[in-house]
Amino acid sequence: MRFLSLLRTIFVFGSGRLVLGHEYGRHLHPRTDQTTIGEPTLAINGVPFSTRAFWMRQANVALGHPCPYGAFGTVIVNHTDSSGLGELVCTGANNRSATGNPILHGEIAAINNCTRVLTDPQGPYKLSPSEALSAFASLTLYTNAESCPMCASAIRWAGFREYVYGTTIDALIAKGWGQIRISSQEVFRQSYDLPDAARLIGGVLTNETDPYFFWQNDPDYPCPKGCSWNEGSCEADKQ
Repeated sequence: MRFLSLLRTIFVFGSGRLVLGHEYGRHLHPRTDQTTIGEPTLAINGVPFSTRAFWMRQANVALGHPCPYGAFGTVIVNHTDSSGLGELVCTGANNRSATGNPILHGEIAAINNCTRVLTDPQGPYKLSPSEALSAFASLTLYTNAESCPMCASAIRWAGFREYVYGTTIDALIAKGWGQIRISSQEVFRQSYDLPDAARLIGGVLTNETDPYFFWQNDPDYPCPKGCSWNEGSCEADKQ
């Protein structure tokens, strides 16, 4: 049985089985005062790269479409039992256009969804609000692109054990995306007063995440897998 250690209290989580993946992108990052952006191929906190790659692919799957314009997807996972893949707790995707909520980025949506899942009295965990707040310290957030400073700050306030991203903010800017130019590394460096330290792991599987973001402003860039160019935009291939 898998379990999630919530500080000094243990709450039982369920289990799941999924398939591993292989490929990756390499990015080296400097050490900071609070956290290291680890090379993505390392087995950090006992979690092998193949498992990181699997969950980064699931962050892409969380989009629900092979080539949405704002393709920012997130999954939140329990790796307390590092002997297996871990357990999916919740997902989220950028939902600003569908809801009219300007701050509903993929990470914010996932955190909101996790709060609902963890505290649902009919759900698998049935945690109290205070227990749910403590639970985030044992969870890992995967997002297919580096978080904006709003979302990176939310990740720090939530107190996640790990934050893992794919495509970097610098890569998004280079491909024409408007961004607030504050890196996750800087947000983490400036949040050392917060009680829960978090591990930052960047550049995971960028060869698969980059295509979701590089076509929007570059008509010469290939569409993501499962999509083709049609009248100036990438559209899902017909089945």
